[in-house]
Amino acid sequence: MSTTPSFTTMNASDLAEILFTSPLQESDRPSAEQVRTAINARLGACGGDSAAWVAAVAQEAGDHPETYLARMRWALSTVHAIYPDLTTAA
Repeated sequence: MSTTPSFTTMNASDLAEILFTSPLQESDRPSAEQVRTAINARLGACGGDSAAWVAAVAQEAGDHPETYLARMRWALSTVHAIYPDLTTAA
């Protein structure tokens, strides 16, 4: 089973996980273009491998459990605002 998804097969949860691992912060109030750029950059840095970004999410959650929930909520709401046609789960 391949862990390399096509961008067109990704859902909002996938993109939120990728955004979560990016350097963007909610306090930056990033534009839609900045979010898209950050997602594309992180996806490229992970080589398109979903296992890589899932591991990064797990690492961040373990390192910063006190901010995990708020950051993931921000990532999900941001992705939903920018990509309103995406579903949350496959």
